[in-house]
Amino acid sequence: MRYLSQFMIALAILVFVGQANAQVNPTERAVTEESMFEALGTDTNAVAGRVSIPDSNAANLIKPDNKSWAAFQVGTVQTLSVIAVVGMVGLLALFYMFRGRIKVDSGMSGLKILRFGAIDRFAHWTLASTFIILALTGLNLIIGTSVILPLLGENAFGALTSLGKIAHNYLAWPFMVALALIFVLWVIDNIPDKVDVEWLKQGGGIFKKGVHPPAKKFNAGQKVIFWAVIIGGAGLSFTGVMLLFPGVAGAAADWQLYQTIHALIAAGLSAIIIAHIYIGSVGMEGAFDAMGSGEVDVNWAKEHHGLWVEQEKAKSSKDSALSTPAE
Repeated sequence: MRYLSQFMIALAILVFVGQANAQVNPTERAVTEESMFEALGTDTNAVAGRVSIPDSNAANLIKPDNKSWAAFQVGTVQTLSVIAVVGMVGLLALFYMFRGRIKVDSGMSGLKILRFGAIDRFAHWTLASTFIILALTGLNLIIGTSVILPLLGENAFGALTSLGKIAHNYLAWPFMVALALIFVLWVIDNIPDKVDVEWLKQGGGIFKKGVHPPAKKFNAGQKVIFWAVIIGGAGLSFTGVMLLFPGVAGAAADWQLYQTIHALIAAGLSAIIIAHIYIGSVGMEGAFDAMGSGEVDVNWAKEHHGLWVEQEKAKSSKDSALSTPAE
């Protein structure tokens, strides 16, 4: 009798659990974003609470009109960023296969001429190093969840992204200082002139061996990069400050606009800098020395900046004449 009663109790428990499972499906009636908006009647209005701080925007819990902006970031901005970076790398790879490394046609002379002093190189490397870190940490925010997260896992990706955010926020300031310094140091030599037209007509001599169009201290290609960095860097600086201090930026729509502009400028400027890095390293023999030691080979300088070499020779001759005592 005792076993029978225990059996009946167990059977009753199984029947109860079975009925409960049949009646409750945790996913069947799960709340979706669309059903919530429909129930609350908030297709266009924000779901907001109450706050005691001055920023009333902090009360917004849900803003349906942000969905289109978020979709634009995940779709268009992400796609354009990938195309800009990967596309430029692909083009440079094809160029290298076609042209190879640009050599000094007359060979290295072994004689050096000073091209950039210490202050020039300091400003350049400060700007370059901070931009690279800013570009990588910014790119992580755009494609990190879809590309890096699956490779590293949640914990490592979370730690990396957190450190990247700190680096992005703080390295923005030395980037802006270096940008201003670069402008002051080089703007005079980067003003376009008639010599640049001839350089452009000959494609800078980079597509055909033995072609060396005239150029001053900076050729037309370098001037394009200079102004792209100055204008693009200024745009990144302004929009970046607005993102760091959203209370100054204005309403949410203004912040979203600044964020979109910031991302698009960063994508375009990253592609340009990748090309600049290529030419200044593996793409052209002797080019790295300009920002390495500051001194370049005389034959390299004659082939790529012939007019500048003549100016330096004339300046040196004039200084020598002035320093020679009259008889």
